[in-house]
Amino acid sequence: MTRWDAEVAVVGLGAWGACALWQLAERGVDAIGIERHQPGHSLGSSHGGSRMFRVTCLEHPGLVPLARRSRELWSTLEDSADEQLFFPVGGLLIGPKDGRVAGGTLTAAYQHGIEVSTLTGQALRFHYPRHVGVPEGHIGVREPSAGIIRPELSIRAAVSRAEKCGARVLTDTRITTYDLIPDGVVLRTSQGELRVRQVVFTVGSWLSSLVGGLPLRTVRMPITWFRPLEPGDDTFGLEQFPVFMRELDDGTILWGNGAEGGHDVKLGIEDRADALPLDPEAYDRSVGPVDWSALTALLPAKLPGLEPLPSKVAVCMLTRTPDGQFVIGRPGDDPRVVVAGGDNAHGFKHATGIGEALAEIVRGEETTVPIGFMSPNRFG
Repeated sequence: MTRWDAEVAVVGLGAWGACALWQLAERGVDAIGIERHQPGHSLGSSHGGSRMFRVTCLEHPGLVPLARRSRELWSTLEDSADEQLFFPVGGLLIGPKDGRVAGGTLTAAYQHGIEVSTLTGQALRFHYPRHVGVPEGHIGVREPSAGIIRPELSIRAAVSRAEKCGARVLTDTRITTYDLIPDGVVLRTSQGELRVRQVVFTVGSWLSSLVGGLPLRTVRMPITWFRPLEPGDDTFGLEQFPVFMRELDDGTILWGNGAEGGHDVKLGIEDRADALPLDPEAYDRSVGPVDWSALTALLPAKLPGLEPLPSKVAVCMLTRTPDGQFVIGRPGDDPRVVVAGGDNAHGFKHATGIGEALAEIVRGEETTVPIGFMSPNRFG
């Protein structure tokens, strides 16, 4: 008779994995979490001090219910952690009224009854003076329900809650190989062998190296912080410079948020055209001018008043799929394996809802929020 070390192993305790472990443990499932580093580390995709949250998900209409459910669960996690994780500062989505960002936001708002307000280009320049060079044909969409989430604190809070509910956690432990056996999975780790009935792989950019057949592409995404030219300039605070996405005429999308909590102004470029595929095991995490030059070239005309060079630069890895949607479910309907990946740079906000869905999949339940469009089997 097989001796099982746990019913379920969650491999990778980034945002999605930490929340999956928490949700499994809350349901009384005998679960073990395995993390290659320490929860909240800066070597993957779940770091950076702040992450945007918005309900008006322009990437897919099915993501709005997931965002709403995730918001409820962020509050639940906050209550258990006794620490603020979500900051409802509101959000600003700027661009052509029929474009991807502003237009997509309005479409999501109308379809799902989300409270938003619109601003003309002139009103936008008046109320948010740091956004200059906004053409007359562009608009701003204000979403009061948007805000920022603390990624590192959130991950540690979810892992801590999982442990309090009975989950075991192995840190500094790497999965080297695994074998599928008739009733479960044998995981070979740097700390020894584990036998579990099911495994949930939430390893971010390392997913395709563990699970074959998934069309995932990992790329480098720089994150940059800037200081105002004038110390104490409150026009770069969160109130006048809230979390935002801004689509330019050429399709470039800027994103970021104002200075807060001891952090400088955070900025980046969405879907960088020069983002090259990388091997997460062997890529250079050092930074240089190539990581910020495209952004700094835009600042004088679009976001003036910031120092010309960033005060800090970090690198995230993000994993893309051909259709820009997540990959969540059982590959080939295998009852022993669940995967969650393909964050496509918009996955953190949904971490709590995805964690719940993963726990429900493991238990053979219908998911609270429909996620059929995320199935790994859609690629054939």
